[in-house]
Amino acid sequence: MKHLLPILFVLPALALADEDADFLAARDAFRSGNAVKLEQVAERLARSPMEPYVTYYRLRMRLETSDPSAIQTYLARPADSPMIDRLRGEWLRQLGKKQQWATFLGEYPRLQTPDVELTCYALQARGQFQAEEVRPLWLVGKEQPDSCAPVFEQALARNLLDEQDIRQRLRLALESGNVSLAKQLTGRLPAGTAPSPAELTSAANHPERYLSQKDLALGSEAERQSALFALLRLAKQSPDLAYQQWLHLHSSFTPTEQRYFYGWLAFESAYRLDPRTMEWYLAAGDAPLNDVQREWRARTALRLQNWRELRLSIEQMSPQQQKEGVWRYWLARCLKLQGKPTEANKLLIELSRDINFYGQLAHDELGTVATAEVSKRAFQPGKDDLRAMEQLPGIARALTLYRLDMRVEASKEWSWALRQFDDRQLITAAELARRNEMYDRAISAADRTVAMHDFNLRYLAPYREELQSHLRDNGLEEAWVYGLMRQESRFVTQAKSNVGAAGLMQIMPATAKWVAKKLGLKSYKQSLIHQMETNLKLGTYYMKTVLGWFDGNPVLASAAYNAGPARARRWRGDAPLEGAIYAETIPYNETRDYVKKVMSNTVYYAAQFGQPQRSLKQRLGTIAARNTVNQQPIPDEH
Repeated sequence: MKHLLPILFVLPALALADEDADFLAARDAFRSGNAVKLEQVAERLARSPMEPYVTYYRLRMRLETSDPSAIQTYLARPADSPMIDRLRGEWLRQLGKKQQWATFLGEYPRLQTPDVELTCYALQARGQFQAEEVRPLWLVGKEQPDSCAPVFEQALARNLLDEQDIRQRLRLALESGNVSLAKQLTGRLPAGTAPSPAELTSAANHPERYLSQKDLALGSEAERQSALFALLRLAKQSPDLAYQQWLHLHSSFTPTEQRYFYGWLAFESAYRLDPRTMEWYLAAGDAPLNDVQREWRARTALRLQNWRELRLSIEQMSPQQQKEGVWRYWLARCLKLQGKPTEANKLLIELSRDINFYGQLAHDELGTVATAEVSKRAFQPGKDDLRAMEQLPGIARALTLYRLDMRVEASKEWSWALRQFDDRQLITAAELARRNEMYDRAISAADRTVAMHDFNLRYLAPYREELQSHLRDNGLEEAWVYGLMRQESRFVTQAKSNVGAAGLMQIMPATAKWVAKKLGLKSYKQSLIHQMETNLKLGTYYMKTVLGWFDGNPVLASAAYNAGPARARRWRGDAPLEGAIYAETIPYNETRDYVKKVMSNTVYYAAQFGQPQRSLKQRLGTIAARNTVNQQPIPDEH
């Protein structure tokens, strides 16, 4: 990406370059442990916006030997940079390890980004705590930091945690597949009342073999718990194999244990869109389900279009889940179909205020236009607004860090600076970021507004000129391409995912190579994937290709672009599905979120580009059944 100087920066370019060089030298000295070099450079940066970083480097390098007063002076500053709170957290860890509780307790209340390790140190420092403070730390299926061990021991000694709590954590550990923690917990239970470590190891490593033993003992609760663990492990591999084993063993389990197993079997099968899933959920009866299990019970009912069961599933969710837009929308649909339009419309009217997929669908159900305010700009920052924003220390640091291509640090600094901004400040920050080609940060700022919105900043459309020839060559809708690019890269040309996808279109290397071959690009090499022209050429051709594979359906094509065409095809139903139902029941969390956002983005971009109005529901359309869609061969996943 081309990096511009901040639009109103007052320093001469040469001085700015010298300051950038000094800061990079300070960072490199810190990384290499060169304290002498760091001190030399630090003097020249004493009045720079980057001084908090340099001071952090100096203090962090000698954290164990630094004068505590110097650390406390730094931490006493207004916390206008994440580096101050970062040092606070690191110093608190050191104080906790040394059990310097008085100093720890003096600083801990000012920590703005607490974590579990420091929370447990704080409970240690206080010495006394209540059950409601320690139980959330205890009731997790993973190991907690070492700082929590003394807290747990004290809680157990004081009976703040009892045998039931131990058994509950053991269950959570087994559900998470954390055999190591489970073995530790069995040692805290009375002899003979918990699974043996050897049995758990055998069940974890070879669940099918374990369950197939001719002499498998299931007479005690501990033995049945080991077998249930093996069944859960096997269900993750194959619900069908787990069910086959269950048919031979189920009569040895209590009714409560049977319902428990069916709850997990249903959950694992739901991810595979198994037609038996709802049958198994119903067999689970009143077994307690966790939040994710409840969500997939609702999605299973939705995919079956069993509106009665869907409403029941939503009403059994936790209060927090029921507040989510997805479930408010589908509950409204249930109410409408059950002849309760007044209750349904009340939910839809509230939901229609949200600027997202389900807010748009709520508008569609109400017959109103979700994009009516896209062309409005309630506030446009002027030169003075931009100048004032640019001179805020946190914003100035973020601009510098982006200019130096320190994107991770810049993003953290930017987000930290925006924490307390009102809508006008957020729009101003977004406009400043846009002018500096920090498109991802512009979108992040504009997305945060509550009452005053600027859709031109929320849905930026850079590189339109560069994209036009590729749109024409491939016959693609501009709004859909921008909807996908916004979700893929936020228009960061050098974006790279943790699996290797690259550039504006986030193309996987294997996909890029395959497309280059299709296009006859004989000189193609992998390094070109970051070059904008090549990235757009390859990405738009692949979009056209997957759109063709799915008969022009952008929902399926978007799913295919993210998760691969074979999966997108496999996720269709045995009967036609409403597009919104297909999107909501995609088994991959990332792809489900991706498809909804791409399609939502597309509607907003179409309005911004002045294209003929089509509602989100119209764009989602109907997804044809598996056996009715063009069955032409699809290449391996790209």
